[in-house]
This record gives sequence, structure tokens and C-alpha cells, in this order.
Amino acid sequence: MRILIVEDDAVLGAAVRDQLAADGHSVDWVTRLDAAAEAMAVAHHDLIALDLMLPDGRGIPFLKHLRAAGALTPVIILTALDQVSDRIEGLNAGADDYLVKPFDLSELSARVGSVARRYVGNPNPLIKIEDLEVDLAGRRLARAGRAVPLTAREWALLEALLSRPGQIFSKAALEERLYSFDDEIGSNTLEVLVSRLRKKLGPGLIETERGLGYRLRKP
Repeated sequence: MRILIVEDDAVLGAAVRDQLAADGHSVDWVTRLDAAAEAMAVAHHDLIALDLMLPDGRGIPFLKHLRAAGALTPVIILTALDQVSDRIEGLNAGADDYLVKPFDLSELSARVGSVARRYVGNPNPLIKIEDLEVDLAGRRLARAGRAVPLTAREWALLEALLSRPGQIFSKAALEERLYSFDDEIGSNTLEVLVSRLRKKLGPGLIETERGLGYRLRKP
């Protein structure tokens, strides 16, 4: 997934960025609400991690504006505001989850995965396709009962394809989901990644539609 972090604390922001990047996500990190709006205007994000107290305003009005404009992007609030009334306000404004600082980074990873699965219509973290068993929560893949190691980027690609089995993803759409603003993308970077993942999953599971893109064959 491509995730937008809106957090002005340099230490926490870097820690969250590194954690989510290690999970295989593409991460854009900004420290102001105006920068968040600019980032969302030029790229699609699959999830937003939003602080509530930013240098140029509060996160709640920003979130309400997103929802009023019809934005469906899942939002997880990250804040030091720990009163029940604060949680209620955040959830009523349209947040999907609410984490109070300080929080464990592994818990953030788990909540990101849970929210993402709900949004694609399948909250079950265990997926079986032919001889493959995918544990999205544990980030484990087995083929015919044998563990198959994946790199963080390979996981990101697999999760993207699993989010819509049978749907064609264009090269541009996959690159947008897999890479952040700071990543350098070569002309054949995605093709190499698809080739590596295809070898690990087995022949025929990832289909190429010439001139259109890639899709995961439906079970």
C-alpha cells in the first residue's frame, strides 16, 4: 500500500515511516496539513496516518473536510489526546481507528493491516489460492505447505494484487502503490519485481495483459 503519514514530531514520524516501510509499504511523510493536501492531490494513497495537532491546524477539521468531499481513504489517527471524548470526536469525524501515543509500532502495523483488509471487503487475514496459503497478518506465505520467503517489496506487490483478484492493475497504478515520492524507479523495475514474485508463486498465477498490466488469477 501507499501510505501518507501526517506527523510533525520528527522522531515519531521517522519511526512510523521506517516501520511501515519495513512492512513493505510505500510511505510519504509530511509534517503539515497543507503539505498533506498537496500530496493527496498528486498521488493516490491507500491509507492516511493522521496526527491531530499540526503546526498549521487540527487534524479533525481536515478529516471532516476529506469525508465531506467524498474521500473514502481509510484514516488512522495518531495522537496524544487520550480522553474518551477525543476518541469519540475522531471516530465521528470519519476515522477508522485511533491510536494514542505512545504506542507500540508493531501494534500500528497490525492496525494498518486490519483497516486495509476491511476496506477491500475481506477482513480475513488468511487467504488460500490453489496450493498457496497467505497469512496477511503474520506476513507469511506457504506453497504446498513449504514456507516461501518474500522481500518487503514482493509482499507489497502481492497484497496489491490480492486486494482485487481478477482485476487488471496498470503499471502506473502499481508503481503508484509501491513507490513513494523519493523512490527512483527504473523503466523495468516493476517488470523485474513481477518476474521475481511470479517465480515464487508458481506459473500462471500472475497474468500479464499486454498493453494493460497485470492481474492475479481468480481462484
